[in-house]
Amino acid sequence: MNVYLDAGHAVSFGTFPLRGEALHAAMISAAEIGYRSFDTAQLYQNEVDVGACLKDMALARDDVFVTTKVSPSNFAADRFIPSVEKSLADLQLDQVDMLLLHWPDQHGDNGAALDLLQQAHAKEYTKHIGISNYTIAMMEDAILRLNTRPAVNQVEFHPFLDTVKLLGAAERLGLPLSAYCAVARGKMFDDPTLTNIGAKYDKSASQAGLRWTLQKGVAINAMSSRPENLRLNLDILDFELTSEDIAEIDLLMETGYRIVNSEIVPTAPIWD
Repeated sequence: MNVYLDAGHAVSFGTFPLRGEALHAAMISAAEIGYRSFDTAQLYQNEVDVGACLKDMALARDDVFVTTKVSPSNFAADRFIPSVEKSLADLQLDQVDMLLLHWPDQHGDNGAALDLLQQAHAKEYTKHIGISNYTIAMMEDAILRLNTRPAVNQVEFHPFLDTVKLLGAAERLGLPLSAYCAVARGKMFDDPTLTNIGAKYDKSASQAGLRWTLQKGVAINAMSSRPENLRLNLDILDFELTSEDIAEIDLLMETGYRIVNSEIVPTAPIWD
């Protein structure tokens, strides 16, 4: 079960790194185009802006799916629940749809943070709980520790990064993945393989790459401030790649292009 896909949110609007007027314009455009799932985080420092946008949209609460993430700086027992309460206040919501631990604990022991995540769920601050940037061993540990099954592990996922082991483990564990950096920070736009495959379906290179991700069973977070790109990112449900297409795109994983690494996030785990 993939909560995002089952709820009809194959593509969510990712809000990082937008803030202020730029975020408001992009998010309102996204809603007008048809996005109903929105992803933010305490670390993005834009939850207040996201909350204002949600209010301005005037959409029914049941029609909107909101994800936020707890910053590792708030994993301490005396900070975790207050930080979630602040996120809810900033978002102008009584409950989010998905609450994630944004990163593993920098000291390598995720037990305390997972327990606190469980407490937030028990307080009904969130409908679903999940994790982000967790390795295979960490996913296994989270499933054992949590009384409520984690609904997702949000990770970097795109055609240029080898995620075969991680995806295989996720399928074995029944813990779906969702993708950030889904368009590989623009690397997909002019890739020859993706361009040629996309052309077969009258689609762009990035649409071919996003469709590949979706056919792997992985939900997508994609950000753009340009309405035309927002439309392209969402318009990937009306075609299907063949097994030959999938196999050809799979070869791109040999590129080994990881965007979020230990140089950007010094506490990042050793990836599978």
